[in-house]
Amino acid sequence: MKNDDSAEILSIEGRDVRVTHPDKQYFSQQIKLSKLDLVRYYLSIAPGALAGIRDRPIVLKRFVDGAEGQPFYQKRAPENHPAWLRTVILSFPSGRKAEEIVVDDAAGLAWIVNLGCIELHPHAVRSNNLDHPDELRVDLDPGPGVSWNDVRTVALEVKSLLEEMGLRGWPKTSGSRGVHVNARIQQRWTFVEVRRAALALSREVERRVPALASSKWWKEERHGVFLDYNQNAKDRTTCSAYSVRPLPDARVSTPLHWDEVPDCDPADFTVLTVPKRFAKVGDPHANMDLHAGSLEKLLELAAKDEAAGLGDAPWPPHFRKMEGEATRVAPSRARSAPSVSKKPAPKTRRSKMPLLVIANSPNKKEAMTGLERWKRKYPDVAGLLAVDDVLVDSMRGRSSTWTRIRVNLRNVPEAIRPPQETPDPDDDPTREWRQWRDSKKER
Repeated sequence: MKNDDSAEILSIEGRDVRVTHPDKQYFSQQIKLSKLDLVRYYLSIAPGALAGIRDRPIVLKRFVDGAEGQPFYQKRAPENHPAWLRTVILSFPSGRKAEEIVVDDAAGLAWIVNLGCIELHPHAVRSNNLDHPDELRVDLDPGPGVSWNDVRTVALEVKSLLEEMGLRGWPKTSGSRGVHVNARIQQRWTFVEVRRAALALSREVERRVPALASSKWWKEERHGVFLDYNQNAKDRTTCSAYSVRPLPDARVSTPLHWDEVPDCDPADFTVLTVPKRFAKVGDPHANMDLHAGSLEKLLELAAKDEAAGLGDAPWPPHFRKMEGEATRVAPSRARSAPSVSKKPAPKTRRSKMPLLVIANSPNKKEAMTGLERWKRKYPDVAGLLAVDDVLVDSMRGRSSTWTRIRVNLRNVPEAIRPPQETPDPDDDPTREWRQWRDSKKER
């Protein structure tokens, strides 16, 4: 039913949930979807979506202006949340704490979607044990120009390696161009240990399919499909099962059976198709919680890497410097970045990539327009760039994301390389905060 201010009141399992501005367009390009359409989608697949977020603290990634608008992250539970919604107190690497929402039922799911949560971003822990994850997350992130077939090949290699390590992987499309493979684990290991296991897995997959996979953190060093081990660091979240992604076709991060992976197409899974699939085949990940495994074999693999001289890999920038981590600076900016690993790493010559920053903007479309202006200014140079020479970085600030665009001039002769100019546009929303942080360090 509707009330006087155009809100729609939904009765869900005995609870009333108010959907404000139900007719507001959340998708308006390739397909048309209102906020109420999105709420109804999530209710239609609620058992599957809840399996990915139930009993987990969740970060609210809010698209209050719809999928085409700029989202912001809200860690803290809104003050006016319903009394029937649980919360837990999380501590973060910065030392700060926040009270976060825990969604346990369909009413809670509808309530956070009403806030503009197009995607669902749960932490990898349960509310009863916030320091020990119960999930190992393998995020396969393809670089520019990487084919979907290559992504599937790497995913199947991940499956094989997990099985050798005594773990069962559960695949799903990322809802964009990649694949997520999650594995339930016993709640015995800290975030640092789980990330260490994920790094060992990433490096081993890279060794097995070196032409297709990369474990390198810095984009200028990557190729093919990047296995993002840092998604297992504390305070990192990825979109969970049945999350809608803010793409024009309202694509969905969809759980799969392994025998579907070789032939699936991520574009087939959208808000319009997934409810029918769910009604027909159910949730392929329904039994995931019954298969919690051990990280012992992966941690043994990590120990072998370290004994061979492979130290820790870079952490996300907002983490404190970790023991054994090499200098946290991009190769293109490093003068000479010695390893601080206790055991010396093999000496290898690291080339310094010639990178230019082209655009910084909270609006991706404006950043891409800036790239096109730069290409028109330097058409001869632009013609020499390979697909993966253009680096489009989604940068995460303290509460929002912004886009940085760089170009790698490695394929451009030095004689005609343009200089670094002021990016156009040059709107880095974190600049003021970083300058303040750096000034405090100098005191």
